[in-house]
Amino acid sequence: MEFKFGGSEHNQRTVLGHPAGLFVLFFTEMWERFSYYGMRALLVLFLTASLLEEGWGWERQDALILYGWYIGLVYVTPIFGGLIADKLLGYRNAVVWGALIMTLGHASMALEGFTDNFFYLGLILLILGNGLFKPNISSIVGQLYKTDDKEKDAGYTIFYMGINAGAFLGILLCGYIGENIGWHWGFGLAGIFMFFGMLQFYFAQKIFGDIGLKPTKEIDYVDQKTIKGEVKSEGGVVRDEEPEKKAEVSAGVKGDRILVISIFAFFTIFFWWAFEQAGGSMTIFAADYTDRVLVGSGAYTFKIINAIITIVPLLVITYVLGLLFKQTFGSFAKSNVFLGLSFFIIWGIVIYILYREFIADASEVPASWFSVLNSLFIILFAPLFSKIWESRFNPTGPVKFGIGLILLGVGFGALAYGASGIPQGAEVASVSMIWLILAYFFHTIGELCVSPVGLSYVSKLSPPKLVGLMFGIWFMANFIAGILGGYTGGYIDAISEKYSLSIFFLIFTSIPIFMGLIMIAINKFLVKKMHGIR
Repeated sequence: MEFKFGGSEHNQRTVLGHPAGLFVLFFTEMWERFSYYGMRALLVLFLTASLLEEGWGWERQDALILYGWYIGLVYVTPIFGGLIADKLLGYRNAVVWGALIMTLGHASMALEGFTDNFFYLGLILLILGNGLFKPNISSIVGQLYKTDDKEKDAGYTIFYMGINAGAFLGILLCGYIGENIGWHWGFGLAGIFMFFGMLQFYFAQKIFGDIGLKPTKEIDYVDQKTIKGEVKSEGGVVRDEEPEKKAEVSAGVKGDRILVISIFAFFTIFFWWAFEQAGGSMTIFAADYTDRVLVGSGAYTFKIINAIITIVPLLVITYVLGLLFKQTFGSFAKSNVFLGLSFFIIWGIVIYILYREFIADASEVPASWFSVLNSLFIILFAPLFSKIWESRFNPTGPVKFGIGLILLGVGFGALAYGASGIPQGAEVASVSMIWLILAYFFHTIGELCVSPVGLSYVSKLSPPKLVGLMFGIWFMANFIAGILGGYTGGYIDAISEKYSLSIFFLIFTSIPIFMGLIMIAINKFLVKKMHGIR
């Protein structure tokens, strides 16, 4: 019997038109991103907070450089994680081990109050664990679909919605707890849900069938080649199947497609170089240059809006959780129990935070709260973009990339305009929140045109035996972007003092727009080099 989707018979059951296994990965990635973005939202704020605020009292430049190195190294280790999975562990084992190591990393950071060494050890463990986790869970997503058409693009967009659901909850909850209760509580909370994510994946992994198993000599687990009409699983079970008929792809075509991946990765550097200012210079702008204190009707209005944007997305995600339970609870009860328990805890924390805010007379918007907007806009607009990519209005990959870079630049243009009234060299100001909100909106729309589309193209263009490695190389671009972004962001004080804060943000306006126009200009060349892949 031929299945529509890759994986086991259980994976043929659908949730929102996609295989149930996609949503197992959706929630696993959601909790990993919860932990990553929850910690990232606190990192620079913790480092620059004064000793009286239980921070480390670092200079902005030093904090942003450490932030840049962390962001960069988080994305370089996937190269090695992809190789280890391709050759030794298999995708599934790599995901489990990566999640466990990251859990230990968050636990170590939660103990930073005892000694600084725990903080640095935690960062190292997070970097190493992410290297095993990040490229390999994305590789499993690609193998759930048997064709490289627009259905896979839509699947990756839904998966990307899971990424941002985790980021949304992580920034919202860890950011609030860290800033208002204690830094170590915020760091520790991130690790709790990373652990739940690992357990729900571990107990549901059989839904993927042979996808992502530890590689053996008998079978190449990446493309599941048939051997004389039979397919062998890791456990030695043999099932009859028709030999898979795949057209051989010439070395020249493979080379052209790898070239396209490389060009996409190069342009991605400029996107993430600017985009990752969200946890760096944009967080400093939110903390020191934005009017975040609300009183009277303004405070009450914010509390209502904050409650709505917190509860509504969580209700949507909980609804998706219910759909997954309906399809998988009978076969993967343990996984569902751990997943359900994690949501029970999340709802409890959300209710506690909202109650605490509503009984307060005034309201100061946490500096980390603005980062939530990116994830919120992703959750709201990802389904719309998924439908566009499935429609006749679907543009080519290079055009999507170009549009994304231009929109990113427009977002920084809003910040540059908002900062135009700040005096040269000022260390504090009270600019309206609207400029940060506009910036995050345009950045998010641009991100939807670049990141999920990029993941899909790496999956579709990569030679089957090098999928993990190609994802690792893709994330190498984020390594370069993170390092450059950290060092560039570290000049915020120097540029603001010599020129203005507006000029600082104009740098991040002009370069992405210029690169976006170049990408659109070479669209036809890249489409030709894809050799039929859309």
